Amino acid sequence: MLTTNKIITGIAVLIGSALLFTGCPSGQGSLLDRGDAAQKTYVAPGEYDEFYAFFSGGYSGQLSVWGLPSGRLFKNIPVFSQDPESGYGYYEESKPLLQTSYGFIPWDDSHHPHLSQTDGIADGRWIFINGNNTPRIARIDLQVFETVEILELPNTGGNHASSFVTTNTEYIVGATRFSIPFDADLDVPIDSYKDNFDGAFSLIKIDPETGKMELDFQIIVPAYNYDLARPGKGKSADWIFFTTYNTEQAHTLLEINASANDKDYVAALNWRKAAEYVRDGRANLIDAEYYHNYYDKSQGMAVSEIKDNVLVLDPKDAPGILYFMPTPKSPHGVDVDPSGEYLVAGGKLATVIPVHSFSRMLEAIENERFIDEVNGIPVLDYEATIIGEVENPGLGPLHTEFDGRGYAYTSVYISSEIVKWSLETFEVVDRIDAYYSIGHLMIPGGDTVNPYGKYMVGLTKTAKDRYLPTGPKQNHPAQLYDISGDRMQLLLDFPTIGEPHYAQAISRDKIMPNSQRIYELSDNNHPHAIKRVADARVEREGNVVRVYMANIRSHFRPDNIEGIKIGDTVYFHLTNLEQEWDVVHGFAIKGMNNAEVLLAPGQTKTLKWEPKRTGIYPFYCTAFCSALHQEMQGYVRVSPAGSDVALSWRTGDLLTN
Repeated sequence: MLTTNKIITGIAVLIGSALLFTGCPSGQGSLLDRGDAAQKTYVAPGEYDEFYAFFSGGYSGQLSVWGLPSGRLFKNIPVFSQDPESGYGYYEESKPLLQTSYGFIPWDDSHHPHLSQTDGIADGRWIFINGNNTPRIARIDLQVFETVEILELPNTGGNHASSFVTTNTEYIVGATRFSIPFDADLDVPIDSYKDNFDGAFSLIKIDPETGKMELDFQIIVPAYNYDLARPGKGKSADWIFFTTYNTEQAHTLLEINASANDKDYVAALNWRKAAEYVRDGRANLIDAEYYHNYYDKSQGMAVSEIKDNVLVLDPKDAPGILYFMPTPKSPHGVDVDPSGEYLVAGGKLATVIPVHSFSRMLEAIENERFIDEVNGIPVLDYEATIIGEVENPGLGPLHTEFDGRGYAYTSVYISSEIVKWSLETFEVVDRIDAYYSIGHLMIPGGDTVNPYGKYMVGLTKTAKDRYLPTGPKQNHPAQLYDISGDRMQLLLDFPTIGEPHYAQAISRDKIMPNSQRIYELSDNNHPHAIKRVADARVEREGNVVRVYMANIRSHFRPDNIEGIKIGDTVYFHLTNLEQEWDVVHGFAIKGMNNAEVLLAPGQTKTLKWEPKRTGIYPFYCTAFCSALHQEMQGYVRVSPAGSDVALSWRTGDLLTN
């Protein structure tokens, strides 16, 4: 075991060596000095961007939608976090999406969006994203750009190696970053880590028609930290690859104690063979409580299902499903080239970029080129699987994407640069500055079998001097590069939302034709929807009052309500009766302690209100909807508990009670 001083000295030597061999990034390739970058990123008023780009929000728990090449923000989609702009997580129909076995959790740390695929190409139907903190995976429907499903993952701590899809969206994968005991309530000393802690790979099956998720099975794995994952492509499409660090199995001061081993692993999982073993009865059913939350179109609201068990497969009972490939050093990303042959790891503390060969891996397995075994998992010989090492990439290589023309692009964190290298010679052919401390990078389609290969986005971690200062904390930058030529060229620099980790991009032609503009009133089966103005009403059920309210330009019906009393629980069931694109209405009432709500045309949503004080409460439309938007308002009278004020409501001269 290396001492602390030796490890720190070694890291310092690596940093010095990296700067010696690479120098500072060249700084070439910026079009900004030549004044023509604007032309390459300019999208004229009324015209469309070429690509939709989806950026994870990190600690915002959301997913933002941008245009490329303009860098314009289109939408911020709430996923794991409550959103006061739309009312998501506040209105009753959305609250079930945020239920977990730990209760209602209206926040998470969203890291890795991944688009659904058909034949290895992003198809624009859905995008999935992970919740890293309380382990979850969400599905966003790209017809409506709304979160429609969230699945909790049991037996998992830190769902980081997620939410990556196989080439025909058969499965999504999730994996443990922080190993924990499989018994979630097990009270054991942390020092018993090696005896009582385990990791898990989660295989989530996807309905090919609806996109609905189901936790099919989990695989128990050694108690390492599983960092990133990538399904294979083409010849390797039946496999999923994971990076691991902390093969030392440390549980304190990991920056030292999890950096001792010269190599950690890339785990290679044959997911198709594993699923066959599960179907053949090799998995064990164990107790596990977790929530499956999804939007039920037939009811117009989200519902929660509580699950109480999961199938768990042990590699010892399923030979041939899982292998470890030694990889230097503390690897972070693992990425698969468009052919499915090359598996590229990014060792945070490595001085090379190791490239494994899928074909050589299969040969090593067939010839039993094993150097060890861990919990029934064979460890392959490094030399047997490696096909090349990219030398002098800079210090801190992390993530790699591909342009489809024979080149790979790797982000390098410590020296803040991107290196371009050849998949034929494994030599660096170009490098460019990143501003600053780049994490992930993204090429539209760069993780598919057919990348677009025109643009690249770098997602950096610190802004420093990039923008006007706004206090101690600035937005994380994104840099847009032109990669259509031999040299990378910086085009655009723009701030983002939260802390984006990974991003995905897809041609506008894959999404625009299917984008939904309204909700058809005829299809609105919400139990509290109204289909016409005449159905607006107020009903009392004991101390529960239900307001069935119509929203239409430019008034509410009803807009005067009396007879609400202290102690009542009031549900405003709001239906937007408009059937014209983008005529959105909002609703808010004084003293409401949740949020306003926005209603798309034809949509029904519910806000819960429990008034605590008597008085007159104005309500109004929060979304500018017409020239008479300001006039779209009303009043609720709240009387003391036990008062004899009758329940009544009116619109204009029409009084009903």
